[in-house]
Amino acid sequence: MSNIKPSLVKGTRDFSPQEMVKRNYIFDAIKTVFLKFGYAEIQTPTMENLSTLTGKYGDEGDKLIFKILNSGDYLSKANPELLAAGNSNALTSSISEKALRYDLTVPFARYVVMHQNDITLPFKRFQVQPVWRADRPQKGRYREFYQCDADVVGSDSLLNEAEFILIYQEALSDLGLKDFTIKLNNRKILTGIAEIIGKPELIIDMTVAIDKLDKIGLDGVSKELLERGFTEGDLEKLTPVILLQGTNEAKLDSLRKVLGSSEAGMKGIAEIETVFGYLAALQHPDTMHQPNVELDITLARGLNYYTGCIFEVKTNEATMGSIGGGGRYDDLTGMFGLKGLTGVGISFGADRIYDVLMELNLFPESAVAGTRVLISNFDDAAERYALPLLQQLRAAGIAAELYPAAAKLKKQMSYADAKNIPYVVLIGSEEMQEGLLTLKDMRTGQQEKLAIAEIITRVGR
Repeated sequence: MSNIKPSLVKGTRDFSPQEMVKRNYIFDAIKTVFLKFGYAEIQTPTMENLSTLTGKYGDEGDKLIFKILNSGDYLSKANPELLAAGNSNALTSSISEKALRYDLTVPFARYVVMHQNDITLPFKRFQVQPVWRADRPQKGRYREFYQCDADVVGSDSLLNEAEFILIYQEALSDLGLKDFTIKLNNRKILTGIAEIIGKPELIIDMTVAIDKLDKIGLDGVSKELLERGFTEGDLEKLTPVILLQGTNEAKLDSLRKVLGSSEAGMKGIAEIETVFGYLAALQHPDTMHQPNVELDITLARGLNYYTGCIFEVKTNEATMGSIGGGGRYDDLTGMFGLKGLTGVGISFGADRIYDVLMELNLFPESAVAGTRVLISNFDDAAERYALPLLQQLRAAGIAAELYPAAAKLKKQMSYADAKNIPYVVLIGSEEMQEGLLTLKDMRTGQQEKLAIAEIITRVGR
């Protein structure tokens, strides 16, 4: 037998029971807000046909799709000439027909097209499932990670965009985050910028480059733009626009002056103003603070399918990339044959949110503990006595377990410590005779004798 040391694929992780409690705390908080805003849950398969995914994320995104080799002798159907040439990219379509999903939005668009006769428009759905990207792993970036998405299709109302901002505000606040920025832009504004510098055909090249401003700086963006076909004269026009400063209103005023000759650009500005108008009307002074929304012209999100408003959320309390993002994708379902169906959606980066909550120590005690009560087991008589008590605790909704075999007290206490169980019920001959059980608080070390009803009240708080 081969003695291979077990290991994980880079960019993937195991999750312990303690970690799963925390992860589910995040998922549950986000799902609660989704449901509150009228979204219903669906799920789609881990695998999609490669043709479903290819061409939806731009050239850079396509490179990050995990392809799955066909079953059996997959090389038998490969083109001999391409095989001999060793061109793996050209070979892909003949040896791989399936892929792991890259995100949840494109599979959702495919779902809508396939189920269009079964759904009611506008259709509001959310999904919480893993996705895979063949990216280089680093802090906050994994090859396998969960997304929490909400999308609505069949409605062109910008009220949806405003409500997505409120969803971000409420869910992240519920998770304990206090200082985060919801960045907002519009792809029509970016189209207008490309038009006024005379390079409308290079809109994708421009957006891919300026989206990297935070990572590579202005010099890096300028260099990349020059490599993509822009001139020094283009950069002179572009630089002041992407470096706009001031309030949202001041930025919009500046953009109106710059983009006055661009119909697309002015429409993008009008859409942003409409979203801000909805937000102002939706605020309730007694229940919610104004979301920290920032108009960011450099926000491009290099995905080809966005056509209107685009979002990105960043925390200012920890060093981390975006923890959420999304936008409007009016023509996405058209790629699958269903024309004229507009859509808009957002995604929460649950794994990054987890890392931020860990760094800031924001998980509450309820999201750390699993089992709340351990009942000791010293002999057969104590075990028989404990069984109905165990059921009483569970019937009261308290996570409880009985130590599975008679053992010394030290071993049972060590077990409780290792699992962070806050309470231990000790049952000896005296407890069985009196009907009063010894409850030990593992955090303080204090012990007291209580009836089972009193214990249920105490530990159920």
